[in-house]
Amino acid sequence: MQLDPERQAFALREVKQKQSRGHRVWCVPYARNLSGINIRGNAKDWWGRAHNVYERGSEPRVGSVMSFRATGGMRLGHVGVVSEIVSDREIILNHANWSRNQVSLNMGVVDISKNNDWTLVRVESQPGQYGKPYPVNGFIYPSVDG
Repeated sequence: MQLDPERQAFALREVKQKQSRGHRVWCVPYARNLSGINIRGNAKDWWGRAHNVYERGSEPRVGSVMSFRATGGMRLGHVGVVSEIVSDREIILNHANWSRNQVSLNMGVVDISKNNDWTLVRVESQPGQYGKPYPVNGFIYPSVDG
């Protein structure tokens, strides 16, 4: 399975329009446009707002949204969209504003959680360089009917 190329093109067009108007690029609108998961509010609130609306779980699936917990350095949380499953402990993520005001495509994420449940990850900040651990709520799955 792969990401919908039309959704990807739409999400990137929206980013370019924001940048051309001098607006900040945020992870939430990018993830919403790319995944089709229609949740509003800060990234830290997505996990709770998805409850009883979207299926949630601990298994990454292409097209699902990885929901990062808020931390001291990431007070609003973070969301990104799974674009590829590499192995049971590594995925590829597309997300916005990990690097300020930019979209990061095809960034590796490795599960370093003790129980192999994707509750703690390291994110590739530069090719082949993984940063500090970040806590994750889990994955929010898009509706089957679109």
